[in-house]
Amino acid sequence: MSLVTIQAKDGASVEFIKKDPKQGGVKDVYFSPDRSYVVAFYRKELDFGSKERLERLVGNYRVGIFSKQGAEYWKNLFRWPERIVEYEKKTGIVVPVYQPNFFFPENTTLAGAEKEGKWFTSAKNFNRFVPEGEKGNLLSYLRICINLSRAVRRLHAAGLAHSDLSYKNCLVDPKTGDACIIDIDGLVVPNLFAPDVLGTPDFMAPEVVTTMKLDPKDPNRKYPCRETDQHALAILIYQYLFHRHPLRGSKVYSDDTEIQESLEMGEKALFIEHPTDTSNRYKIQKNDKDFLPWIDTGKLPYKIMGPYLKELFEQAFIKGLHTPSERPSADDWEAGLIKTADLVQPCLNKDCVKKWYVFDNSTKPVCPYCGTKFKGQLPVFDLYSSHDGKNFRADNHRLMIYNNQYLYLWHVFRNVFPNEKLPDSQKKPVAYFSFHKNQWIMINQTLDSLVDLTNNKPIPKGSAVPLTNGLKLQLSQEQFGRVVNVSLVKA
Repeated sequence: MSLVTIQAKDGASVEFIKKDPKQGGVKDVYFSPDRSYVVAFYRKELDFGSKERLERLVGNYRVGIFSKQGAEYWKNLFRWPERIVEYEKKTGIVVPVYQPNFFFPENTTLAGAEKEGKWFTSAKNFNRFVPEGEKGNLLSYLRICINLSRAVRRLHAAGLAHSDLSYKNCLVDPKTGDACIIDIDGLVVPNLFAPDVLGTPDFMAPEVVTTMKLDPKDPNRKYPCRETDQHALAILIYQYLFHRHPLRGSKVYSDDTEIQESLEMGEKALFIEHPTDTSNRYKIQKNDKDFLPWIDTGKLPYKIMGPYLKELFEQAFIKGLHTPSERPSADDWEAGLIKTADLVQPCLNKDCVKKWYVFDNSTKPVCPYCGTKFKGQLPVFDLYSSHDGKNFRADNHRLMIYNNQYLYLWHVFRNVFPNEKLPDSQKKPVAYFSFHKNQWIMINQTLDSLVDLTNNKPIPKGSAVPLTNGLKLQLSQEQFGRVVNVSLVKA
C-alpha cells in the first residue's frame, strides 16, 4: 500500500491509496485517504473525443448544474466527476464517494454491498436476499422514482442524455427513498459526443436493439439519446414499483437465445400487461414461488398504481414502445408520481410488505398486497384552482387524508411545486389532519386566509375545522390559492 499524491488538471492536489483497486467495467477505482472521494483511472487510453467530453463534464456542464438554483439538491442525486487527473499515462477522474446509506448495513446478510437496483427490481432478489429492514415500502419507492425522474429531467434540460440508465447505474435506498445516478462520465451530447455504449440489455430501447447490427454509419442505425433515456426511465419506475420487467414475459419467439433477445426486446417488444394482446403474459409455473406475488399481473396489475401512473405506463409501453416521440418525458413522470404519492393510504395490516397502497377510488378500498380491507371513513380532498380568482376548475389532483397527514403549500397554491427550487421556508406543513373523537378534523397551523366556504366563516391559525361530506374550503384567498371539495368515502 502506498499513498500517491498528484496534481489534477485544475491544479488541485489529489491523493489516493494505491492498493487493491475496485474494478468496474472500464475503470480501476482507488479511495482517497479520508474516503471522501475516489480516483477512477480508465484502463484503456482515451481518444480525443472522450477526453474532450470529460473536460466539458467537469467544466461547463458541471458548472451549469451545480452553480444554479437547487445546486445542493443535485449533489445528492448525482455522483458527478469533479476533476481530471493523469497518472502513469492513464487518464482518471475524481468523483465524490456514495452516501453511506447506499450500502447495506454491516449487520445484514448483504453487508457492505452497494444498493444497486438489481436487489429491488428482481422479485427473486427482493424476496430472498434483501433483509426485511431494507425492503422499504410503497411510499419510499415512489420517492425513489420521483428522485430518478428529477435527475433525468435535469440532465435533459441541460441538453444531455445518460445513454445507459439501468439498475446498475442507479443507487437507491428504499428505507429513505433516496436515489443517486452514477457513472456520469458517459453522458451523450447530441451531435457532439456519441455514446460509448448502447446500453444495458434490460433497458435498451427497441429501436436500438432492432438496428444494433446495422453498419455504424447506416442512417437507420439508432443510438442512445433522450428518447432512449425515457424508455429506460419508464422501465426503472415499473421495476421499482412491481419488482418485475414490463417486457420480459412468457412469449417465445425463437429457441435461439440471441434471436429471442433481439425480438423480445426489439422488433417484437410487447408490454406484458397489454390490454388487448395477452400473448406475453407471465405463465406462472409451480416453481415460481420465489417470484410471487410480483409476477402475478392478475393480482398486482399496473392499474393498482392509480390513474396518473396507469396513463403513463400505457403511454410508455403501448403508445410509445415503438414510437419514441410518444414516450412520457421525465417531467411527465415526476408530475404523475407526485400526484400518485398524494393518493396513498396506510395499510391497516402492520405486517403488510408494502405498508401503503394507492386509493382506487372505490367505496371498498382494499390493500392489493395483503388483502386487508379499509374500515371507517376516508376523507378525500379534490383540488381546484383559478386563473382569475373567480372561476375554479378541477386540477385533476386529489389528496387522500389519513391520521397525522399533512397539508403543504404545494397543495394550497397552484404555482408552488415540490421540486429542487422549493426553498426550505416552503417545505414546512401548513396544516395537519387528525381523527379526533370519532371525527376527522383539519388543524390550521400557518394559513392566513383559510375559509370554510360552506358555512362562510374563517378558520384562524391554531383552530380546527371538522371535515364533513361536501364541505368546501378556500385554502388561501391570495393569488393562485386553491379551493378544495371534501368527500367522505365510507368503507
